[in-house]
Amino acid sequence: MDHDQLVAAIRARHAVRRYLDQPIPGEVRAELDAEVARCNAASGLNMHLVLDEPAGFKGGMSHYGTLVGVRNYLALVHTTGSDRDTACGYWGQHVVLLAQHLGLNSCWVGLTYNKRQVKTHAGADEKVALVVALGYGETPGHPHKSKPIEKLGGTADGSPWPDWFRSGVELAALAPTGLNQQKFFFELDGTVVRATPGLGSYTKVDLGIARYHFEIGATGAQWQWADGA
Repeated sequence: MDHDQLVAAIRARHAVRRYLDQPIPGEVRAELDAEVARCNAASGLNMHLVLDEPAGFKGGMSHYGTLVGVRNYLALVHTTGSDRDTACGYWGQHVVLLAQHLGLNSCWVGLTYNKRQVKTHAGADEKVALVVALGYGETPGHPHKSKPIEKLGGTADGSPWPDWFRSGVELAALAPTGLNQQKFFFELDGTVVRATPGLGSYTKVDLGIARYHFEIGATGAQWQWADGA
């Protein structure tokens, strides 16, 4: 996907919780499978694309949050004890945006899936951070309400924002977050950007998604992350 396609996918993608009983075509499956493999190789994660498995969203707390008709999902898996939740958000969103580009809908899910079933796709020394429901939605979903970008970013010295930083924060504001809390914050100091997650469940995953969006918005500018990532 090129830059314009990524931006279009970000703007078009919204959480969808009700899905049609419509199989994902073979060519779409193959493209997603190949991208998951590339992302795993680049990140050290062990994401799994699970197709035609409705058991992943039956039982447990799967009734909560009105998720209906989910048969396909992306399981975000990493080694137990490693602090890889931010990476799960970052690389998971990469796959999610490709899925959107290919005509699928999605929903990030932290609690409302069958953990016992999904765990069968992870090794004994691995953890499922969360999953993303995938498929053809009954609707394309609706935009979430975002905080003003001034609450999501700022400059260390209070100086005006350069255009590239503003573009990055604007796209980060469109990132899905747990309960739409948007607890992340981007601070610019010279050409260095520091991204912090805030406190709460899944905020590191949320930060990974927001960082991915920020990078797309800030494409072409000369800057770097404070942590060197």
